[in-house]
Amino acid sequence: MKKKKVIKTNAVRMVEKAKVPYAIHEYDVDTAHLDAIHAAQGMGIPVEEVYKTIVLTGDKTGHLVACIAAHRELDLKTIAKVSGNKRVELLSLYKLEPLTGYVRGGCSPIGMKKKFPTFIEHHAMEQKTIRISAGKRGLQLEIAPQDLQQLTQATVFENHPDGVEA
Repeated sequence: MKKKKVIKTNAVRMVEKAKVPYAIHEYDVDTAHLDAIHAAQGMGIPVEEVYKTIVLTGDKTGHLVACIAAHRELDLKTIAKVSGNKRVELLSLYKLEPLTGYVRGGCSPIGMKKKFPTFIEHHAMEQKTIRISAGKRGLQLEIAPQDLQQLTQATVFENHPDGVEA
C-alpha cells in the first residue's frame, strides 16, 4: 500500500521550518464556490474553525493581510484604523497571484512572496486551533492561532462589521 504524499506548499514549508505543530486537511474543491464557508462544509467542520485570508491595499501603508472567521465580514473602517490607514480596499483578484504567489481560494497568510502587515481577528485567539489555507485550493492548514500570530508577526484586532460588537 502506497503512503499518500504530503503536499508541500510554501506555507507548509515555513511552518515545518519553524517547528510549529500542524495538521493538513484536504477537501474537494468546487471552483464555483472557493470561499471559506464551502471549505468548512467540504471538511465537515463548523465555519467558526476556518479563517479566510483577505489581502487589502491601504492608502498610507500599502498592502496588508487580514484573517477573519469564514462566516464573518471584514469591517473595512476597523481594519483601516488598526492598520494606520485612512481607508483600505480589497486587492483586485488579478493582482493577487503576482503579489502573493497564491490564487483565490488558496491564499495563505503564511509564505507569501513578501511579508505584509497581518491582522488576525480576536475570535481566533479563543480557539485551540484554527484552519487557514495551506497555500493551495482544497488544502487547509490546522494550526494554533498563537503560532499563526507568531509566524506572521500579526496584530490581533477586534472586527466589528456594521459597528456591532461581536
